[in-house]
This record gives sequence, structure tokens and C-alpha cells, in this order.
Amino acid sequence: MPPAASVHRTVTAARSAVAAVLSDLHAIDGAMYAAVAATPTPTLDRALRRFSRAADHSKISLTVAAGLALRPGRPRRAALAGVGAVALASVAANLFAKRMVHRQRPDREEARVVVDRHVPMPKSASFPSGHTASATAFATAVGVVLPSAAVPLAALAVAVGYSRVHTGVHYPGDVAAGAVLGFAAAAASLAVIHVP
Repeated sequence: MPPAASVHRTVTAARSAVAAVLSDLHAIDGAMYAAVAATPTPTLDRALRRFSRAADHSKISLTVAAGLALRPGRPRRAALAGVGAVALASVAANLFAKRMVHRQRPDREEARVVVDRHVPMPKSASFPSGHTASATAFATAVGVVLPSAAVPLAALAVAVGYSRVHTGVHYPGDVAAGAVLGFAAAAASLAVIHVP
């Protein structure tokens, strides 16, 4: 068999395998989204809806950063690292990743997401979650500079990510991708301000 034909067969087989794996992951993602939508949580619904709205435009992270910036030394440096990470994550998610992937938002009506959970459905693409990317970036960057803040900010980032699935505007896979992007943005921000 000529080498070119062998390479072609290998590439074709690899593409088929990747397509099959992506199809399976998409099915799992949809099933997890549907499971969250189908689970009745009347006590949490309104609280998570309000929390998700509060996370719009990184308002929670920026409020924490403002508080940290009032204190000199490590807290101020942590605020700087966190805000830098949020900026990088936001640009990477909203200006690049969403435009490259073009994943449609979930269909809340089809999944029967309870109306009490609804926040306005964003017009941007679904993948990745920009809210999660920014919250994770902030929590990671600040947590490295100021370890005492790491656990509460990580819990806050997890809550932001979950709230986006709970309110029906993201699939769990969008949130996971946003978290990965947030970690990368935090690493870049920490490198810029020379934090090991």
C-alpha cells in the first residue's frame, strides 16, 4: 500500500473516532442538562436565578476585587491579578471561543426548565460559559496570591457555573470549558504580574 493511502486511511479513521467521541459527549451533556432541568428545586430556583444575574459582567468578582484593592500589600496584588485574569478570560471566551465554536444555546422550553429559574437568554453562542470562565479566572488568580481567599472564591466560581446550567442558559460542557479557559487566563495573568 502506498504511504499516501496509508496516511489517508489513518486520518479518516482518526476523524471518525473523534466524531464518535464528540457525539457521545454531546449526548452526555444533553442528558445532564435535562436531568438538572427535570429536578424540582423550588427553594433554590429564585435564589440561583438572582445569583446568576448578579454574576453578569463579573459584578461579584469586581466587587470583591474593589474590597481587596483597599488593602495594601498582598490583597491589592491579588485584586490586580484577579481583574487581569477576568479581562483575559472575558476576551478569550466572548471574542474568540464563542465565535469559533458557534454552539447554540439550550432549548429551555423543550427541556421544560421551570420559569422561576429563567434569566434572559443571552444572544451569544453557548460554548464556553463566559460567566464561568471569568469567575474561575478570578478565583484562581486571587487564590494563588492570597491563599486564604482560595476556598471561598472557588466555591463562588462553582456556584456561578452551576447557576448557568440551573437557569437553563448553558450546557454543563459549556461550564466545564469555561472553567478550563478560566484556569488558563489566571495562569497568564499571574505570569504577567510575576507570581510564581
